Amino acid sequence: MAGSEQMKRVTITDVAQHAGVSTAAVSKVLRNAYGVSAAMQEKVRAAMADLNYRPHAAARGMRGRTYTIGVLLDNIRNSFFADILDGVQGQLDNSEYTVMIGAAGFGADAQGKTIRSMVDRQMDGLILIAPGTRRSEVLQTARMTPTVVIGHHDTSDVHDSVADADAAGAGLVVDHLVGLGHRNIALVSSPGTRASQWHHTPEIELTNGYTEAMEAHGLAAQARVSKTAYSDDGGYKAGISLLAGPERPTAIMAGADVAALGVWRAARELGLRVPEDVSLVGYNNTTLADLATVQLTSVDQAGHDMGSTAARLLIERVEGRRDRAVQATMTPRLITRESTSAPRTRS
Repeated sequence: MAGSEQMKRVTITDVAQHAGVSTAAVSKVLRNAYGVSAAMQEKVRAAMADLNYRPHAAARGMRGRTYTIGVLLDNIRNSFFADILDGVQGQLDNSEYTVMIGAAGFGADAQGKTIRSMVDRQMDGLILIAPGTRRSEVLQTARMTPTVVIGHHDTSDVHDSVADADAAGAGLVVDHLVGLGHRNIALVSSPGTRASQWHHTPEIELTNGYTEAMEAHGLAAQARVSKTAYSDDGGYKAGISLLAGPERPTAIMAGADVAALGVWRAARELGLRVPEDVSLVGYNNTTLADLATVQLTSVDQAGHDMGSTAARLLIERVEGRRDRAVQATMTPRLITRESTSAPRTRS
């Protein structure tokens, strides 16, 4: 019985004949290839539904395509990554590609191990979200496997890049806070990964933008940067350090919403109110920032667009684009909410 069922398995040729199109057209629909018309998509997918066609993953892998995309991130607690993943998945919804997520932690070695595991499993392409693994290893991987890097501003001919204009985003925050009357403005940023060989990471660009904006307003002497992990606990530790001292800032910008909420927790523990005692700004504009009980001013990086753009570029590379690398840059927007206001006294 099993042998009889295997003989009756529907093939791509059966789908093509049922739809009245070529096998090449069916293949393009399955790969979500660029340029396939909506009418062709509808005709082929209707035939697939009529015949109960399901692509054979093992056979596809033997032919050199597994239709799996690996996404690397450092942790699953940063809600900004959820926005990116929604964009990736949304772009691939009408394709045969499946997304596999690797949450590898912050360590370069652990991330490198996860990347190698994805390659060993013959994933068709990789999306690396702000990788902490060594740049040389990423470049080596990208030469073999189509790769898109999200976050880092370092470019290369062997991989595509999707980044936010982080320096400009930091400038928007400083301008906003100075406009409210703040002068003592601190930044909470990530320390990055040592020896990672990345020279233009988001935290470096953000810090540079913050420093330049403070200098432009004549506030270079008041500039302070606290390095911590982009997590609630990291933000809490930075918040205690900044706010418990005698020269506490009247405003704090954090490079991630999750860290900003940690700063908020520290402020509350110290008996300080947001924004009456300290204004607070996040980065990413995640769903957490817009909660009724939070209302955090934040920089919108268009995480969903970053993810969908990365997925689109990756499929282009998987489909054969090798002649050029693409660098896409998102334009940040400042979303003002209730966590920022004028300081009690101008410093």
